[in-house]
Amino acid sequence: MLVDTHCHLDYFNQPGEEAAVVERARAAGVETLVTIGVTLAQSQQAIDIAEKYDNVWACVGVHPNHAADVLPVAAPESLAEMAKHPKVIGIGESGLDYFYEKASREVQEQNFRANIRAAQISGLPLAIHARDADDDIIRILQEERAGGGDFGFLLHCFSSTRKLAEAAVAMGGYISFSGILTFPKSLELREIAADMPLERLLVETDAPYLAPVPFRGKRNEPAYVGYTAKILSEIKGISPEALAEITTRNFRTLYGKAA
Repeated sequence: MLVDTHCHLDYFNQPGEEAAVVERARAAGVETLVTIGVTLAQSQQAIDIAEKYDNVWACVGVHPNHAADVLPVAAPESLAEMAKHPKVIGIGESGLDYFYEKASREVQEQNFRANIRAAQISGLPLAIHARDADDDIIRILQEERAGGGDFGFLLHCFSSTRKLAEAAVAMGGYISFSGILTFPKSLELREIAADMPLERLLVETDAPYLAPVPFRGKRNEPAYVGYTAKILSEIKGISPEALAEITTRNFRTLYGKAA
């Protein structure tokens, strides 16, 4: 059985669509889904969705692309309060996005640090969005872990550099691979995956985005996480069943509240 460590079920908002997506995932052997907040309002939606299903959990946080929408920056205490809900197992997604840069880098950093603080207060792990911002991600993680206390984290939908992957693992973090791993041109990404320790790997869809081959270009959904897992198992030279067991164990280690 597999875990989709990161999806956005609130985007499946047509009548009956959300329930159908959850059921198709279950039928495909995806036993657990984590639906992720990107704004305060959508974080509450994630909680509302998770309450409906025994196999769905939620994370609450503010995405860097929405950092400028929350001024002043969302108080970490507010996120930590939301995180007390029994179905909330993590903070995020948050981080830095210098590709779209919809908020200034200064505001993004303030937002990222606020989400980190929420992780420290709540004791829950942080799902990190990192795009074209590797050096600053590393710097902020090192500063916050040194100054404010340790916290678990994962780099979600990983498609960054080897430098960031190695730094994250050295800090005790996890790497979560999405459908990007299956794309023909993702040769360097597959090389990075090959060198990362199995006990630090997770799989996700980031649905409804980034559908894996053979569904690339179509709307993604949690039922497809097995295609990414299969490629990752081939990269690591183990069976799909073994990969599923390992990544599920890793998920439960990181997200202890869901264990």
